[in-house]
Amino acid sequence: MDIRVTLDGRSVEATLNDSPAARDFADLLPLTLDLEGFHGTERVADLPGRLDTSGAPEPAAAKTGDIAYYAPWGNLALFYRDGLAASADLLILGHLDVSADQLGRADRITLEAAS
Repeated sequence: MDIRVTLDGRSVEATLNDSPAARDFADLLPLTLDLEGFHGTERVADLPGRLDTSGAPEPAAAKTGDIAYYAPWGNLALFYRDGLAASADLLILGHLDVSADQLGRADRITLEAAS
């Protein structure tokens, strides 16, 4: 499912997968979130609510550009470097088509349903 994403005022292409968590995330849109760095690999932000983690796919290590949900903390994670290892607590929701440099410096993201 396509969504509209703006990083620091610049439009980027993005898609969500068809998992229950991604559909739940899409129901939260539109969202504007302030991002902060975490672990030298991702930009993170708190979400206004928890997502449905039932029927989660097999764990996979996050790749650069992945949009993910970290279930224990209930936050959104945008990876600007590949993740270290697969984790059952990290659900990949979709992907951003953006350079690692642009994503790694992003301070604010706006996500909206595609029209």
